[in-house]
Amino acid sequence: MIMEIETLKLAKALIAQPSVTPDDHGCQSLLISRLTALGFRIESLRFGETDNFYAVYGEKGPLVCFAGHTDVVPAGDESCWTSPPFTPTERDGRLYGRGAADMKSSIAAFVTACERLLALQPDLPLRLALLITSDEEGDGHNGTKRVVELLQQRGEQIDYCIVGEPTAVDTLGDMIKNGRRGSLSGTLRVHGRQGHVAYPHLAANPVHLAAAALAELIATHWDDGNAYFPPTGFQISNIHAGTGATNVIPAELTVQFNFRFSTESSAESLRQRVHAILDKHGLRYDLDWALSGQPFLTTAGRLTTVAQTAIDRVCKVAAQLSTTGGTSDGRFIKAIASELIELGPVNATIHQIDECVDIAAIAQLSAIYEDMLQQLARPDSCQSA
Repeated sequence: MIMEIETLKLAKALIAQPSVTPDDHGCQSLLISRLTALGFRIESLRFGETDNFYAVYGEKGPLVCFAGHTDVVPAGDESCWTSPPFTPTERDGRLYGRGAADMKSSIAAFVTACERLLALQPDLPLRLALLITSDEEGDGHNGTKRVVELLQQRGEQIDYCIVGEPTAVDTLGDMIKNGRRGSLSGTLRVHGRQGHVAYPHLAANPVHLAAAALAELIATHWDDGNAYFPPTGFQISNIHAGTGATNVIPAELTVQFNFRFSTESSAESLRQRVHAILDKHGLRYDLDWALSGQPFLTTAGRLTTVAQTAIDRVCKVAAQLSTTGGTSDGRFIKAIASELIELGPVNATIHQIDECVDIAAIAQLSAIYEDMLQQLARPDSCQSA
């Protein structure tokens, strides 16, 4: 009962802060206060407008790091919410509020798990860490990426990393993310020549010129995926041309697209194949690329076993491993983490109106995190990965 009350109270306190990215709005101060009381050494790291902190407890043993973000996406039209988005509200067994699932409940669950564990075992044969940012939902340039770069410069390594992103599909614990696909975006500008629609021979319509190439890109089979990743997918997200008049052939077509790619393809191979298709169709074009994340994978090891065991004990659920979904800050942390997984609540309402989380699941998640730490603290589990 104490675990349920404390974790729920902390989750509510975090949700009550309108920490729309990248404004932390005091969330990290609240967390730092709790962690300082436990004996964590706090390093506040502000880059640009982004607040981050890195907190470490202990001097010996493998390092177990929890990674999360205090920022949330905008609430949208608040009049559409059943209750105000930044007033945490309990209703029908659920806690409502922006950030309830993504991912303030996870942060609260890990902090209270540490509080209970250290109250019983302050001389823990583990080092504990939290890496918290306020810019995961935004461009992320000054968030976890910058903190990881700093840790890399110091030569610091994380043995086990738990990212608190919402990963469950139907019920807490049914899915663990042990990797993510890469994300590669492109902005294509196809050049034509503006003119009157009645005189097409005096113009060059970039929409018509690009149509066959776009159809080929859509139809292309990029790879077959593998045992861990689904096949690479290509999606057009935005397309625009024209002056707004119906009698003018446009001078330019702009197309924005994205690849979510597996480890069977590389960013460079995808770029080369796209350019080859565009060149084959004889287009005049410019193409700007943006790589927001490489694919990463943690093969099943000690951390996934520990997580699956804890989930089974707390929730009586057999957790499946998956690499589906969007990107996360795990793509940055994996560079210094031997093993990394993502484990958090059900993701069905993230970024939506009336975002919510099952209240009972908040305490269960805290119990899962505590069980994982207890397992990793056992003498036969304390060898660095």
